Amino acid sequence: MFAGKTRSVSILVITVVLALALWFSGTAVIPSLRAEFGLSGLQSSLFTSFVQIGFVAGALVSAVLGLADRIDPRRLIALSALIAGFVNLGLLYVDPTSINALVLRFITGMCMAGIYPPSMKLVAGWANVDLGLLVGILVGSLTLGSAAPHLFNAWGGVDWRLTIELSSAAAITASVIVSFASLGPNQAASQKFQTKNAMKAFTDRAVRLANFGYLGHMWELYAMWAWIGVFLSASFAQSMPQGEAFFWAKYVTFATIGIGAIGCIGGGYLADRWGRTKSTVLAMAISGTCALIIGPLFGSAPWLVVIICLIWGVSIIADSAQFSASVAELSEKSLVGTMLTIQTCAGFLLTLFTIHLVPAVVSYFGWEYGFSVLAIGPYLGCVAMLRLRQLPEAEKLAGGKR
Repeated sequence: MFAGKTRSVSILVITVVLALALWFSGTAVIPSLRAEFGLSGLQSSLFTSFVQIGFVAGALVSAVLGLADRIDPRRLIALSALIAGFVNLGLLYVDPTSINALVLRFITGMCMAGIYPPSMKLVAGWANVDLGLLVGILVGSLTLGSAAPHLFNAWGGVDWRLTIELSSAAAITASVIVSFASLGPNQAASQKFQTKNAMKAFTDRAVRLANFGYLGHMWELYAMWAWIGVFLSASFAQSMPQGEAFFWAKYVTFATIGIGAIGCIGGGYLADRWGRTKSTVLAMAISGTCALIIGPLFGSAPWLVVIICLIWGVSIIADSAQFSASVAELSEKSLVGTMLTIQTCAGFLLTLFTIHLVPAVVSYFGWEYGFSVLAIGPYLGCVAMLRLRQLPEAEKLAGGKR
């Protein structure tokens, strides 16, 4: 069984890295699109937020119909990745400033809802006492996938088309290889669809608090990922030529997001040993503090900005998998897919607000305060997880380690 577990989890990791490259493929090329097509600040925000809107719509459909618990997750992932890959290629044939481009981003987001939550259910099916680590590895894969377009963009120079082509090819490849993964021994039999099942994400007190912690985390995460590249370009430009600043910002953005994979795996390893609530509170305390101090460093020595960005990049995602692991442990096994889908749906719905909040704050107060509002989420998330720690249901977390 160990060989089957290692092979299947490895396949899932590769699948998620390749497929999730689509998520930020549009965001990564925004600086190039601004230069070539004159995208406004609002249009730039919409390029990212329409993926989030699509994800929420797709997750709602999946949750209401219970798709993640009624369809073989491998088939759902394969179909979603295949559609998303070809839809993303459509960006090469439409005007990036038109509504058509946003529609394509929306459909891409819907497909992401058929990849990410089912992947978490698949990996949870292989977990024994290592759920936090396994889900951490999977979220680390999402992190690398999200960072990949920034690396593609750096390779492609000013030609943003290469980024779109590479990310689309990656997703189409993912749709093929996921079929080689096997279902784990802990995959529960699906329940007949009932609307009340979906409501347990809100009516069950312990699950609700875990979801509140996740919302605090998501308040910060995608807004940081969406805007850190723009921040770095502007900050570096204060001390180096514009072209050089633009070049280095791409690589540092990739490193800032990509290094989160280390945080995911490390966070998962520690959570299985320390406990879910301890590890998430520590990660959110660090990331929230980084959100407060990065702004005042705007225009400072690049090496200092990079150090804080890397610390932020590790801590901001280190807790993500543990909210999913918590919900998986606190929920009925036959409803894990639906509960995870609802959790991610609520989280990504919240990101729609913060992705647009950051540029609004920047327009009034400058980059010195642009990210400070993001600290609100992780600090409130700490409160939610500390309250969860006090409940008797918390004994189900990490084998009793809470």
